[in-house]
Amino acid sequence: MTICYFDAFSGIAGDMTVGALLDAGASAEALMAALDSLNTGASFAVEKTRRRGITASKFHVRVAAARHSHRHLHSILEMIDAAALAPRARGHARKIFTTLGEAEAAVHGVPVEKVHFHEVGAVDSIADIVGVSVALDLLGVDAVESSAVNTGGGTVKTEHGILPVPAPATALLLKGCPVYARGPEMELTTPTGAAILAALAQRFGPMPALRIASIGYGAGDRDFAEHANVLRCIIGHASGAAESTLISVIEANLDDASPQVLGYALDRLMAAGALDVSLSPVTMKKNRPGTLLRVLASPGDQEKLAELVFAETPTLGLRIYPAERRVQARSFAEVRTEWGPVRIKVAANGEFAPEYEDCRVLAEKSGVPLRKILAEAGFLYRKTIE
Repeated sequence: MTICYFDAFSGIAGDMTVGALLDAGASAEALMAALDSLNTGASFAVEKTRRRGITASKFHVRVAAARHSHRHLHSILEMIDAAALAPRARGHARKIFTTLGEAEAAVHGVPVEKVHFHEVGAVDSIADIVGVSVALDLLGVDAVESSAVNTGGGTVKTEHGILPVPAPATALLLKGCPVYARGPEMELTTPTGAAILAALAQRFGPMPALRIASIGYGAGDRDFAEHANVLRCIIGHASGAAESTLISVIEANLDDASPQVLGYALDRLMAAGALDVSLSPVTMKKNRPGTLLRVLASPGDQEKLAELVFAETPTLGLRIYPAERRVQARSFAEVRTEWGPVRIKVAANGEFAPEYEDCRVLAEKSGVPLRKILAEAGFLYRKTIE
């Protein structure tokens, strides 16, 4: 599987994304031909430039004088449908624009059919969104992933006046995604850039395990003193290991909780969606024996699980920090023992193990020792692969 990983350390905008994908090897000639088929009246160009010493590609959209005051979403989707685009590129473009339109509709409190884009901005967005969709198709990208997103800070001037960064539509599009603000007090992530990620990114977090095929840098409009104003994209092929999303580790040192309370808390945390929970003996200050509670959580479950730790244990404080979690790709097979079926978990490297819960249920029903069922299931699966 070919993955495109966006490193949005300086935010993400539509033109930066097109530039990065062209820089990574997408055919400029094929992309320009696809954009010309939209009949927007705009012209397009790409040039090499530098941002803080890094060579990057800058994508330009040159728009003639506006012919209409605005374009509605449905007319833009009709333009995309009429253009000479590959089916996958057309699908991506429709999805991104629809995602953007729905966010704008929610922010302004109007039906999505009423959402409109002013002419110059609309042509820019059309070119950027279709350009990204075509470039991803040209590169054969199967999945899009992204780092945490730098939104920038301060305020931005819009047709609706001065707004805080991230702008309302951008913030809504990035709901549920890991974001932060660093660098100059200005907008680094635009609604178009946020819509690309909201519509296409399957995962946010550290770079996945890849065999890198190409790397591209797309330049932003300005050259900052603090950092290179570029979007980096890394195109690669998935290796044997699969990455999870960035996880949160929640920890607490406990010296006044009974074993019954700790056991119950562990069960509650697992039932609430924790990826894993562990209890380890530790020696605390004044040589007091205690227990280290460690919870692995998806970022979206962090606050819920932290509240549960406070509710179910006597701790007065927690440590929460991000971590990378790497796991091998796994699949399941099934064997039929004389007591019933058992699933076998199989790792990418060939290691396998009978599913504990299946074996436990069969042991309880049959009265046969659990270790005998585990051994029989493993023996039967080994026979199928020898």
